Amino acid sequence: MSKARKSPAQVGGSADETEAQFYDALQAGDIDRLMACWADEDEVICVHPSGPRLVGLGAVRAAFEAVFNNGTVRVQVQALHKVESMTSAVHSVRERIDLLTNEGPVQAYAIATNVYHKTAQGWRMVAHHVSPGSLEEEPDISEVAHVLH
Repeated sequence: MSKARKSPAQVGGSADETEAQFYDALQAGDIDRLMACWADEDEVICVHPSGPRLVGLGAVRAAFEAVFNNGTVRVQVQALHKVESMTSAVHSVRERIDLLTNEGPVQAYAIATNVYHKTAQGWRMVAHHVSPGSLEEEPDISEVAHVLH
């Protein structure tokens, strides 16, 4: 598979902007815009819910093309938590996914981890890992343990 051209004018001012472009492209079913969010590296990683680990841009692109062949994906990002440094960012998000089933519209939730690196082309995604969620929004667990070990 050919690699997507990177467009620093549209993507890359911050990890937040790259993430917004990624989810906009996902909802629009625009494979070229979506792939422009990814780093131009052979070792990028993507895991879809209950799916295998996809390594490399060709495998990532093929997987998203298969998703888009089934129609657009309606995803809204909620509950963003970030860990950022000058050259990398890790975003943990709750994704609300709107599905159209034979019984009508249904909302489901998944948890995604998106990892971004600052590259010469700007901020780019290097990993997208989505864990299967549930049909109900589950609260985050954030209690601090009293014992470290």
